[in-house]
Amino acid sequence: MLLREIKKEDNPKIAAVIREVFVNEGYPKTGTAFADVQLDFMFEAYQNPKSIYFVVEENGKIIGGAGVNQLDNSNENICELQKMYFLKEARGRGIGMQMIEKCLAKAKEFGYEKCYLETLPVMLNAQKLYTKVGFEYLSEPLGGTGHTSCPVWMIKNL
Repeated sequence: MLLREIKKEDNPKIAAVIREVFVNEGYPKTGTAFADVQLDFMFEAYQNPKSIYFVVEENGKIIGGAGVNQLDNSNENICELQKMYFLKEARGRGIGMQMIEKCLAKAKEFGYEKCYLETLPVMLNAQKLYTKVGFEYLSEPLGGTGHTSCPVWMIKNL
């Protein structure tokens, strides 16, 4: 298993992973990452100086990914943990923990003070992971991500 920065040629592969997760799990396709315009251009979307996206590759196949980027529509020094999705074959193996630790380390390196995320209420395993690394629940969203179908908001001081 290799956890590495995204490459341009990974674009269709990570987009397919994220879409497969949404379809298989029955997650909403509007108001979520599924509908984001950058989904097919993930490499390009994370070329800003304080952003990065990682993929997990196993036996030449992309099986998941996650990244951090400046929180949209916020003037605060807050990044957002974005598009953290894994195929079923990647779950329950500690890969999510490795990925979130790598993303948070990069966020600190970039100088962010806090990390924010939005998720779905049914993503209970993900929420357990987030609380385990120090995320706390918020009562309202921050920034303006457009993810109106994600009513669970969390934040962590870095």
